[in-house]
Amino acid sequence: MLEHLPQEIRDGLDLAQGRRARRSRLRVQLGEAVFPVLSLTEDQIVLEAAKAPRLRGIIDVFDGANHILQGLVIASEVSQGRLVCSFKRSNVVSDRPALDYVRDPDAPSGLLPRN
Repeated sequence: MLEHLPQEIRDGLDLAQGRRARRSRLRVQLGEAVFPVLSLTEDQIVLEAAKAPRLRGIIDVFDGANHILQGLVIASEVSQGRLVCSFKRSNVVSDRPALDYVRDPDAPSGLLPRN
């Protein structure tokens, strides 16, 4: 659909999307290097191709200082200046350990001592 637009408008749309990504708090961190995320879906993550290396392996996605996602990237390709990375798996990061049992919804949240 975008190929029918004049080149000036396509360039403007790309520039606007880049600005929006810089304002976004989503980022990929690889060691000390940080790369802004243009878009994130359940099975893909999109970065700027000029700023990010071709990714492969486990990556960590942050929203500001919060670690929100860990994913295994199996393929990345450059398309129209964007680095599109596909996830083999992606796990939402939790601040609590996983439970190996079903928690009773009527269970008390804590016990009081018998003092």
